[in-house]
Amino acid sequence: MNQLTLVLPCALPNAELAADLLKVLQAPALAALLSRTSSSNLETFDTAQRLLPHEAWLAHALGLAPAPNGAAAQAAFAVEAMRGYGLAPAPGARYFLLHPAHLAIARSHISLEDLRQLKLSEEDGRALFDTARPYFDEIGQPLAYGDAGTWFMRADGWSDLQCASPDGATTQDLSVWMPEGEHARAARRLQNEVQMLWHEHPVNAAREERGLKAINSFWVWGAGLATAQRPPCAASLHTADAPGWLAALAEPAQRHASPNSVLAGKQDALVVLGGLIEPAQAQEWGLWLQQLQALEAHWFAPLLAALKDGRLGRLRLVLSHRDAWLDVTTSKHAQRKFWRAPTLNKLKAS
Repeated sequence: MNQLTLVLPCALPNAELAADLLKVLQAPALAALLSRTSSSNLETFDTAQRLLPHEAWLAHALGLAPAPNGAAAQAAFAVEAMRGYGLAPAPGARYFLLHPAHLAIARSHISLEDLRQLKLSEEDGRALFDTARPYFDEIGQPLAYGDAGTWFMRADGWSDLQCASPDGATTQDLSVWMPEGEHARAARRLQNEVQMLWHEHPVNAAREERGLKAINSFWVWGAGLATAQRPPCAASLHTADAPGWLAALAEPAQRHASPNSVLAGKQDALVVLGGLIEPAQAQEWGLWLQQLQALEAHWFAPLLAALKDGRLGRLRLVLSHRDAWLDVTTSKHAQRKFWRAPTLNKLKAS
C-alpha cells in the first residue's frame, strides 16, 4: 500500500492536562511516528463552523464540503450515510441526519447528552420512529430509518438551516449551538411537537425504570442535496468504533477496521478510529489513556513495523481536539532520522 491516512479524533488532550497525561502514557511507536516525520503542521480550527475539526476535515477529504477552514460550511454527510444504510435518496432532494436525543435542563442552560451514552436499542428506536413518522409525513418532511440512533429527514425547503454536529454540541451550552437560519423557528417547533409525542411514551417509561435517560428530543445536522452519483474519493474509507452515521460512509466490510485488513488492500486507505471521542467528551482521562494505550498496541506498533519493512509507503496521522488538528506524515525514509529522539510532545498541541 502506498499511503494510509489515520484520523484520530480527540487524540490531542486538553492543554492544561497534557503534560500530566503524557507522563504516564507508554507509547513508543506513536512517539516514533510523531517525531520522525517528513512533514508536520498544526492547524487551528474555527469553531464557528459548528463542527469538530475531524468532521470538517473528513467532509472535505470525502468530497462533501470545501476546505475544512473555509467559510462556515455544512458537512453534508446525510446523503452518503443514507446510501450506506441501503436507502435510496431521491435526486435533488435535501436530507438531514436526525438522531433521537436527550436534552438535559440545568439551572443555567440546556445541554445535549452524548448520543453514545443513550444505549438506545433497535426495538426502542423503531418504536419511537413509528410514533414520530406519521407526524413528519403530515408536514411533508418524511423520515427514513437507518438504525436506532440514526434517522434521516427530507426537508427540501430548509437549505438555509445551519446546524451543529452532535459531537460538536455535546458538553456545550446549547443556546449557541441550536440550528440557525430562516427555518430555525420551524425546526424548534418540530422539536417541541416530537417532545410531546414522546412524553410518557412506553419506551421512555421503561427506560426510566431501567435507570436510562428518556429520549425527549432529536438533533438534526449534516444536510446534503442528493445527486445521482457519489462524489469521487481517492482513498478507501475504513472505520472502527465509529457512530452509525460515520460507519455507514464506509463499505460494510470496512466498518471494523484492523491494520491487517487495511494493509491487505491495494487502494490507498483513510481510516477513522473513533474510540477516543467518548472519554474525551466526558473528560474521563483515565479511560482516554486506556484507549490510547490500546491503539498503541493494535495500530501504532503494527503500522510502524509496516513502514519499516516496506509494506506501507507513507503514513499520515490526523489528530485533533475541539480547536485544532495536527497533521503529520512519516515514511520509511523519515523513520531513519535516528537523530530525532522519539517523543510525545506534539500531543501537547494547543
